Amino acid sequence: MAKLTVKDVQSELKGKKILVRVDFNVPIKDGVITNDNRITAALPTIKFVLENGGRAVLFSHLGRVKTEEDKAGKSLAPVAKALGEKLGKEVKFPGTTRGTELEAAINALQDGEILLVENTRFEDIDGKKESGNDPELGKYWASLGDGIFVNDAFGTAHRAHASNVGISANVEKAVAGFLLENEIAYIQEAVENPVRPFVAILGGSKVSDKIGVIENLLQKADKVIVGGGMAYTFFKAQGHEIGNSLVEEDKLDVAKDLLAKGGDKLILPVDSIEANAFEGYTEKKATAGVDVDAGFLGLDAGPKTVELFKKELAGAKTVVWNGPVGVFENPDFQAGTIGVMDAIVAQPGVKSIIGGGDSAAAAINLGYAEKFSWISTGGGASMELLEGKVLPGLAALTEK
Repeated sequence: MAKLTVKDVQSELKGKKILVRVDFNVPIKDGVITNDNRITAALPTIKFVLENGGRAVLFSHLGRVKTEEDKAGKSLAPVAKALGEKLGKEVKFPGTTRGTELEAAINALQDGEILLVENTRFEDIDGKKESGNDPELGKYWASLGDGIFVNDAFGTAHRAHASNVGISANVEKAVAGFLLENEIAYIQEAVENPVRPFVAILGGSKVSDKIGVIENLLQKADKVIVGGGMAYTFFKAQGHEIGNSLVEEDKLDVAKDLLAKGGDKLILPVDSIEANAFEGYTEKKATAGVDVDAGFLGLDAGPKTVELFKKELAGAKTVVWNGPVGVFENPDFQAGTIGVMDAIVAQPGVKSIIGGGDSAAAAINLGYAEKFSWISTGGGASMELLEGKVLPGLAALTEK
């Protein structure tokens, strides 16, 4: 990566207030964090700053906040507590995003101490100052540190916010943390310089979410496998019966165009697991072929499709997977996604990458997390990397 990383400024950390953008956008229910993976993922960078004598000042958003009412349940206080438990030390939490109390707490930090600023999205209540990259806010937050900013929040790298791009523009050095560096290395390098054969698997519900990704990967990968709900838009574009399956009628021409561009490189399912309702169904069965029966909808890849995908994945050395191939949250419709995961991790020496979002949730929830080379922490950011786009949060970092 041609950007400075936190290792490049190791000798400059001691005694300085180091600003660090992390992604602590974790699910919280009734004040309890239900999944702390993003906190764990940020630990290496935080520990590096602290162990090298830095005084860490952390920034993160949590959810979307547009009104005072939205603030309920969106404080980072539970995150400060959880982070402190993981680090074995107090995480100071003034509970505000600006002002004399915050400034005094930051100035009182000693070497190796840490402070978490309140949810940066609280600044959006009176006019999208955070998410709109307000110049004054970025400049103010940058002034709280001593010239070094570490961006380790891959999950927001595809957005130009005050807490990433804004701070970067107002410091002497803006560098990548370990998580951001690894995300870029795994995903971008897999797409731009893959060990071949390179197979991409794209699932999920909507073609519209993946048009740019499919187009880019058709140029980069040896095969692009399409599954999940969006497959039915392709099927309808081919003239197949899809019953009550999910379809984007306004994307049928796009699907036809992608089919023409992809040719033999674009692999579609050959059967489905169908049910007579999404919820409360009374009948579930495998289709005979591609067509879905009237009154039914496709909810998972069928057994013939799983075998086809296994065949197409055989010998793959690089696999990028984004989007489950069925409604994996329901045990009745997760066999296809499990089959795909089994096929990926079975390939000898494969570099296997999950592009965040629902795919990451599937791998983690179904016990496959340790079997993949890399699971991205950012769904939207990984999608834009797969699409070949430049991420604003990365572009704003200092060149080596």
